[in-house]
Amino acid sequence: MRKHIQGIDHVVFAVRDLDFARDTFARMGFTVTPRGFHSLGSQNHCVMFAETYLELLWLPPELKTRPFIADFLARGGDGLAAVALKTRDARKAHAELQAAGLDPTEPVDFSRPVELPEGIRDANFRTLDIGPAHVPCGRLFLCQHLTPEAVWRSEWQRHANGAAALAAMAVISADIAATTSGYERIFDTNARDIAEGRLIETGTASIAVASGKSLSSRLPGVWIAARPAPLIAALFVRVADRALADKHLRRGGFHPVRMPDGSLALGAAEAHGVAMVFG
Repeated sequence: MRKHIQGIDHVVFAVRDLDFARDTFARMGFTVTPRGFHSLGSQNHCVMFAETYLELLWLPPELKTRPFIADFLARGGDGLAAVALKTRDARKAHAELQAAGLDPTEPVDFSRPVELPEGIRDANFRTLDIGPAHVPCGRLFLCQHLTPEAVWRSEWQRHANGAAALAAMAVISADIAATTSGYERIFDTNARDIAEGRLIETGTASIAVASGKSLSSRLPGVWIAARPAPLIAALFVRVADRALADKHLRRGGFHPVRMPDGSLALGAAEAHGVAMVFG
């Protein structure tokens, strides 16, 4: 594993309507953070876990500061547009990735104010992209939290549906070997075989690379987004109690499907372009 990558930090949903996306995840039984206003112009809500989180991200159409959001939405509806990797030191990570020939961009700092009980604080971040030619799917960047205490708050990590962690994400690919190889190079690790394809352990949530057919077999009766491959097609969320998760999903107006292993799944049409599995 690379010294300056500590796994997946968060995954980024590009959404057309941030209020609607916030309400969707709240109805699923998640605690959703207040709206954030980035110094880059984008706005967000987050679903926080102990080590990872989901980010719902929107950019006002007139702004061009984060073009990956607009580019992703222009090619289809809402969905997972990017994955942020965790780093404790973005500048050292930049040097490590540059030495590996992964063409990282220079680190960029930005912030957003956060209203906390003790007053308003700035949450500060330092990010850098991995060169797009080396990224197997979507946008892949590194994120250093310069003020983690303003983001990783215990009150935001308690969810009525019992969600405790982002366990994995599934990438659909027409060429499993090539896509897996790209992730192996980025993480400097070796994938292992699973029933659906290949699995990369990142240090936090795993990345499964599968064909569309094998993922559909894993999630029978669950609608998968129709975007061209490769795409991030599903998220797997670990919950403390599947019955509790089922209750909150149904109370929120969703239609979870029971999987052969007992987990619950929502189709991409109900979850902003990504299948969501609770298990």
